[in-house]
Amino acid sequence: MSEIKKVTVIGAGTMGHGIAQVAAASGIDAVLNDVSPEAIEQGMAGIHANLTKGIEKGKVTPAQKVSVLQRIHAGPDLAEAVADADVVVEAVPESLELKKKIFAEVDALVGPDALLASNTSSLPITKIAEATSRPERVLGLHFFNPVNLMPLLEVVRGERTSDEALARALVFSEALGKQAIVVQDSPGFASSRLGLVLGLEAMRMLEQGVASAEDIDKAMTLGYRHPMGPLRLTDLVGLDVRLAIADYLHRELGSEAFRPPEILRRLVAEGRLGKKSGRGFYDWES
Repeated sequence: MSEIKKVTVIGAGTMGHGIAQVAAASGIDAVLNDVSPEAIEQGMAGIHANLTKGIEKGKVTPAQKVSVLQRIHAGPDLAEAVADADVVVEAVPESLELKKKIFAEVDALVGPDALLASNTSSLPITKIAEATSRPERVLGLHFFNPVNLMPLLEVVRGERTSDEALARALVFSEALGKQAIVVQDSPGFASSRLGLVLGLEAMRMLEQGVASAEDIDKAMTLGYRHPMGPLRLTDLVGLDVRLAIADYLHRELGSEAFRPPEILRRLVAEGRLGKKSGRGFYDWES
C-alpha cells in the first residue's frame, strides 16, 4: 500500500480548512481548494487562528505553526489542486447533486489509485460514487467539528467500496491521529443519526417550554457527561445544516423522530443559523 503524501481538500469552509490543517499537522502535504478566492482566504485565516489558539494553550509551538502552514497550499484551480493527490476529500455543502458534480470532475483529473472521499454527514456514498468511473475507490470520511480537536473519524463504506480502499482509509485515519469507526452506507450513518435524534428532541423540549436552552444543555453536560449540550452543538454545526439533514433522514427513514420541529424551521427562515450568523439558540454576539 503506497504512502499517502498529498491530500487535497475541496471546500475551504469550517470542515474543509480543518481537515487540511490536520493533514498538514500530521506531516502530509495538503492543498485547500475552493471555487471562491474569498472562501480560501477565510479558510487560511481560520487555520492561522486555530494554530494561534493552540500556541496560547500550550498545545502548539511557534515552530509547529510555521511547519503546518508551509505544508498547506491553496488555490481555486481544481486540476492543479488534485494533480498527484493520493487522497481527495470533498467538504462542500450537503447537496447530493453538487457533490456528484465535483466527484465527476475529480474522477477525470486524478490518477487511478487516488482515494476519493466525501465528508458528508448523511448523504449516500453509493450514489455519490455513481458519478465516477471508480466506485470501488469512493467512500465517506466524516470528520467532526472542530477537526483539529475531535478524535473521531467515521469511515463510511459504500456498496462498491473495495477492501483495499477501506484499508487505505483506515491507514489514513491513523496517520491523522484519529480513531476510526467503520459503518455501512445507510442514511445518517451512525453519528448523525444518533446525534440528530437527541438534538431534535432538545428543540421540541425548548419549543414546549420544558426548560431553557441553557438548562436543557446542562441536563446532558452535567447529567450525562456530554462535552456539549445538543442545542449549543446545533449552533456550532449550523441550524441550516441540521435542518437539511433532518429533512433528508425524515424522508429516507420515514421516522417521526426526524421530523424537523417548527422552531428549527422558523429560526432558519429568520437567518438565525447559529454561531456563523451570530445567533441561533444562543446569542453569540454578546
